Amino acid sequence: MFNRVITFFDNLYSPVALAKNRQPPMGLTPFVKYFIGQFRIVFLIRMGLVAIGSIADALMPVFVGLVVGMLATTAPGEIFNVHGQTLLWMIVVVVLVRPLTFMLDTLVRNHAIVPNLVNLVRWQSHYHVIRQSWTFFQNDFAGRIANKIMQAGDAIETGVNLAIDAAWYALIFVVVAVVVLAQLDLVLLVPIAVWLLLYAILFSITMPLIARYSEEMSESKSVMTGRIVDSYTNIQTLKTFSTGEHEDVYVSDSITEHTVSFRKLMRVFTYMWSILFMLNAGLVVSITWLALAGWNNGFLTAAAVATAIPFALQIMNMSGWILEIGSNIFRQIGTIRDSMDTIAQPLTMLDIPDAKPMVVTKGELVYDNVSFNYWRGKQGSVIDNFDLTVAAGEKIGLVGRSGSGKSTLVNLALRMFDVQDGGIRIDGQDVRNVTQESVRAAIGLVSQDTSLLHRSIRENLKYGRQTATDEEMIRAAEQAKVHDVILALTDPKGFTGYDAHVGERGVKLSGGQRQRVAIARVLLKNAPILVLDEATSALDSEVEAAIQEQLTTLMQGKTVIAIAHRLSTIAAMDRLVVLEQGQIVEEGTHAQLLASGGHYAHLWERQSGGFLDLDTVAAQ
Repeated sequence: MFNRVITFFDNLYSPVALAKNRQPPMGLTPFVKYFIGQFRIVFLIRMGLVAIGSIADALMPVFVGLVVGMLATTAPGEIFNVHGQTLLWMIVVVVLVRPLTFMLDTLVRNHAIVPNLVNLVRWQSHYHVIRQSWTFFQNDFAGRIANKIMQAGDAIETGVNLAIDAAWYALIFVVVAVVVLAQLDLVLLVPIAVWLLLYAILFSITMPLIARYSEEMSESKSVMTGRIVDSYTNIQTLKTFSTGEHEDVYVSDSITEHTVSFRKLMRVFTYMWSILFMLNAGLVVSITWLALAGWNNGFLTAAAVATAIPFALQIMNMSGWILEIGSNIFRQIGTIRDSMDTIAQPLTMLDIPDAKPMVVTKGELVYDNVSFNYWRGKQGSVIDNFDLTVAAGEKIGLVGRSGSGKSTLVNLALRMFDVQDGGIRIDGQDVRNVTQESVRAAIGLVSQDTSLLHRSIRENLKYGRQTATDEEMIRAAEQAKVHDVILALTDPKGFTGYDAHVGERGVKLSGGQRQRVAIARVLLKNAPILVLDEATSALDSEVEAAIQEQLTTLMQGKTVIAIAHRLSTIAAMDRLVVLEQGQIVEEGTHAQLLASGGHYAHLWERQSGGFLDLDTVAAQ
């Protein structure tokens, strides 16, 4: 029965819901409200329950005073007859109201709010961040970004719930305490007023420091996490270059910086608690002294003294708890600010309002007076006033040494970046005026830097087309000459074949095997425009020759752009376009370019084992 009640609260919210406005706002208060506003009703319920619980707790000293008064004024044997109804109400509050209130509050917090809010913040933050431009991720550690998303959920949930548990609870409790003590003797409010003033000063000085140092510590933690994850991600480089000592210094520096910021935070805590201990001692002694003096002079009854002193002790105990929670809240505020600066960054690569999906009927690709520079405002463009038309079904090869702009042209067509001037059109549609998803769906890419997801081979292959059947997937793998390799795979968890996991970035496969999986994935995608960026560079000659046959079949009826330093792999293209510093310096068929004796002919002559002699080319 109770499990069904818990399940009800568990299912009040979905952790993968999306807000109407999917751009988290900048600014601490708007950023927090953006998420907790989606849980507004249950937070209001919590505030009501905590208020009731606080009143119930504040009544405990009152009950003690009442019982002492009963004992002092009632003859033995008469207490239940004379005060039975009052005692019954006390029992109702202690046995029913207080436990049921806190039990319901526990259900609301632990089941409706905590798991759902924590992961909803993470999900909505990830949903926004994953749609950032490629440049956004190029400029940061993947581990640092992930850490900020993961910590944001905990920080928001903890900060808001602790504020209700501490600030709201304490406010209600203090109001009840002031009302009760004022009725006993207004003099008792003097030490409380002085204590509250000093407590407020202590709070106002230390909490901003805690928030600031927590933000610094959170940033240093993100850097530390980013460096550690970067080491693990590039473990092969670390091992092969024997850079253990250098890497130790690189990581230990970030740990040292984190420790320094941690120590600054702990120093604030030490001063804060030391001062609080003295304040609390003064509060308890002063209220106790005044209460006893009042009784001694006949102003207060024993019941009043028995009420006042427990209130002082409860306030003392609560003050430390509130300060601890308050410091925790402000630590969370620092963490939230740190996370917000990354999560709430506006998207820079946006579809235009009401953008429609691209409709590709032929596959013509046109670069119209395109200019682009990775560093806006810097002198010298990577691509400058570039014009190129690739007719529907035409197969062209891009030739040029590294840095000539070949891969940049591909990335611009995929709209990984936006051109600064000019335009790129597919079948007459500017890629900036249609949805990014539809542009990328129309282009199949096999790149030299093949990266696989740390998932099964099946999931990696079907990334090409999620609706593909297993039969279609296997046929694509066979065409890419990787089916037999896949069948022989086994991962540490015992999964085999197409269910075997490939490790982060596909590290459990060789470079050639990864490239064959990537080719199979594009075969399965079957997009009308095909881009081969050094698609066979990691393959041995025998496998390459076998796959070239499949690529020839794959290219039939498609518009193709192939990039290769190994000129023999693109010599059969309909047209070769030779680039130098973002400009076309030659174009024509392989035979025409050789006959002209120009730039391409010199490159061809300098081939060594089928590759460009880049050093010689660079020296020209």
